[in-house]
Amino acid sequence: MTERPPAPSGLVIAAVVMTMSSAFGQTYFIAIFAPQLKAELGLTDGGFGSLYAIATIASAAILIWGGKIADRYRIRWLAVLAILALAGMCVAMSGVSAAWMLLPVLFGLRLFGQGSMGQLAITGVGRWYHLRRGKMMSLAVLGFPASEAVMPFAAVTMIGAYGWRETWLAAAGILVLVSIPLVVFLLRREPAVAAGEATDASAFEARREWTRAEVIRKPEFFAVVSGIVVPSFAMTGIFFHQAHLVEVKGWSLAWFAGWFPVYAGASVLMALLTGWLVDRYAARRFLPFFLIPMALGISVLAFSSSPYVVPAFMLLCAITNGSASTLLGALWAELFGTRHLGAIRSVAFAGQVFASALAPGLMGLLLDLDVSIETQYSGMVAYAVISAVCLWLLLPRLNRIADDGPTVGHVVVK
Repeated sequence: MTERPPAPSGLVIAAVVMTMSSAFGQTYFIAIFAPQLKAELGLTDGGFGSLYAIATIASAAILIWGGKIADRYRIRWLAVLAILALAGMCVAMSGVSAAWMLLPVLFGLRLFGQGSMGQLAITGVGRWYHLRRGKMMSLAVLGFPASEAVMPFAAVTMIGAYGWRETWLAAAGILVLVSIPLVVFLLRREPAVAAGEATDASAFEARREWTRAEVIRKPEFFAVVSGIVVPSFAMTGIFFHQAHLVEVKGWSLAWFAGWFPVYAGASVLMALLTGWLVDRYAARRFLPFFLIPMALGISVLAFSSSPYVVPAFMLLCAITNGSASTLLGALWAELFGTRHLGAIRSVAFAGQVFASALAPGLMGLLLDLDVSIETQYSGMVAYAVISAVCLWLLLPRLNRIADDGPTVGHVVVK
């Protein structure tokens, strides 16, 4: 039976729950605990960053292998398993007492939090919706800015009131008592559009469905990936070393974290606007432009020590972050189809995870070598501008790939 479930529908709300649940494995949350972890475990900036990088790179490798799973099994039960595993890692983090224990815990947090939650949510929405993919993707990714608005300040407050270990236990409780029941309930009528399940073939007859093996032989794919990883590298590095940043600039951590709601609010508005634009004009057309606001924001942060540059930085970077969430969620389905979306997206997402892994360790080592944070930020700006130019030059070739056939179809509900 072919039909379109009501919007926003339980499908999109479930995706929001998953993207919000990813917070406990995201850099902006884990970095809040950096001062306590470094002090209790005797780690330097470089040491902590290196452990974080190793854990994140390992999680990216697993994601490439595990990406196909989302094409074969129901998102509902995969999400439940991932949330349970993430909750277990939160409990493990509360008991870390030595540096060697930190590595496997960080690996689990990054794999099941940053990796699996976002991968499952965005793959699901990309597969469930076709004609309204941009709009629905913009709603699904609202969980990312929502958690960015709430979690950093909540974590700082909880640490001050109860302690950092107790904060991780509370995170585990939220995942088990709130996230899992919501996902199970909201996905009780999950669409059957995964590979191997019954689908309405006529809904996809006009669209070529690329396999992962075909995609990774396209140089355009890796050219795009090299550009879209810029925000992952830059924002992860900045947020991971935010404690060092505020110390150098003479700000308080609470002042910096207190502006995350501005970042989140602007991200929400930009995600919604981008969803409308993607449905109207196509995601690929905006690739050359989405990096520019972030480049401006990092420039402001690099060249000024006024505390009032923080909201400007947050606002500009939120424009890139909000648009990226929707653009990149829709892009791969737009170019390569939805039948193998999980497998294809896992390669691209692993590239983003690898970039986010490289930033903390590399920046930490450079800080240990007395390379200033301002110099490092200048390098990020140059990287972003060069990538934007390259994406602009690549656009005609992406148009030819997309012209293999228009995306047509509705959600298939079983």
